[in-house]
Amino acid sequence: MSYTSVVAKCDLNLGLSDKGFLNAATYAGMVSSASAWGFLFDVLGRRKLLLIGFVMDGTFVVMSAFAQNLALLLAAKFFQGFAVIGPFAAINSYISEFHCSKYRSRFQLLIGSSASLGTLLLPLLAWALLSQSLDFSFLSLNFHSWNVFLLITALPSVTNAIVFVFLPESPKFLMAQGRDQQALRVLRTVYSINTGRSPDSYPVKKLVDEPGADREPSKSDDGETRTKFEVVKAGFSQIKPIFYPPHLQRLILVCFVTFFIVSSMNMLRLWLPHIFQAVIDYQHGHAEPASLCTMLKHLEPAANASEICAINVDNQKVYVNSIVVAFTSICGYAVTLFVLPLVGKKTVLVAAELISGSASICLYFAQSSEMVLVFSSAFNAMGALATNVIVSVTVDLFPTTLRTLAISMGVMVGRAGAMGGNFVFPFLLQSGCLAPFFVVGGLLIAAACLSLLFPKTDTQALH
Repeated sequence: MSYTSVVAKCDLNLGLSDKGFLNAATYAGMVSSASAWGFLFDVLGRRKLLLIGFVMDGTFVVMSAFAQNLALLLAAKFFQGFAVIGPFAAINSYISEFHCSKYRSRFQLLIGSSASLGTLLLPLLAWALLSQSLDFSFLSLNFHSWNVFLLITALPSVTNAIVFVFLPESPKFLMAQGRDQQALRVLRTVYSINTGRSPDSYPVKKLVDEPGADREPSKSDDGETRTKFEVVKAGFSQIKPIFYPPHLQRLILVCFVTFFIVSSMNMLRLWLPHIFQAVIDYQHGHAEPASLCTMLKHLEPAANASEICAINVDNQKVYVNSIVVAFTSICGYAVTLFVLPLVGKKTVLVAAELISGSASICLYFAQSSEMVLVFSSAFNAMGALATNVIVSVTVDLFPTTLRTLAISMGVMVGRAGAMGGNFVFPFLLQSGCLAPFFVVGGLLIAAACLSLLFPKTDTQALH
């Protein structure tokens, strides 16, 4: 929506606050369903619900592409958030549970690198489509370049759904449910794919019971098959420990740190294309350099209500800047892959939060478009890194049966902050230039202070 709302402002008659609502709508959907998704993933498993979640997400993205007014687009984005938050949280648990604690954090960073690659491809796609004047009718509906752009962005979710048809369930989850034979079959399959050897040659013949593992969850005490309701009811008993010490204290700390990181990160990150656009609009009419605060005045709506709405499509620098920001994030992940084993997750997390927060504050003092790009890149790269490292820390802090729920609750709280931040950010911009950048920077520095309370989780997962 960061790219869409720039181009769709005339078609949908968008003001500054409307753009904030569009950014916040997806997060509102996420907040409404995160806990339910987390509970279901920890009780019913990862793979099947990941497939369902991606199908739902793709469906609602297609609905957003067919939206003809602001109300319908807001509704589609809300339900997309409702659908996507489950897979977003569970994919971290799913992938981490195929690896031991020694390599788990590195794969978490690879997930973040993949996300950064997506943010690198997105402005390229936007550049190719949104800079074109596409206007046509289909099924009595009017379509523009941004409708086509949204339609294409449904492809990743559809592809993911197809992929998960062929992927196995998490062996760690199966063991936590007491389904050791199924877990062993999955491990044999993975071994066969990795080595090219027969599954029967897998050297492990028996699995040690997972501590606290439930018996086959689909069976009752007398061996009869339980209903889905009974499985879900038993699941509530399974997650009760998260609300008691020591898990409760860890959950509260994770939620606070995630809230500060995600709310600040998404409060500013989603407005970077608008900020870049404001810089370009200013430079079109002014030859002399100016501070970012001066250039941001172009984000405010025109005072003359009768003025014809127009879009500056000569804005390739917006996409180039966005590509630079995304590429910087990928470089940050690449460096961290080597640094992380040396200094540990906690040190990387605190450092990333401090650097990102400082970069946000420095944006207020930026005196040129080049400085804006440098500080934006540092903010985004370190903020994205912190977002992924906190998930990796959460994975280590909680056992398998509570892991996805803990991540989902942290993500839910963070998304609630992001939702509120995107409601507030337009008003912060209108009230003055200092507030938005210092608020974002202050939240990240506060997250760094709280992160010092985390135990070190690099040598082994804590249970």
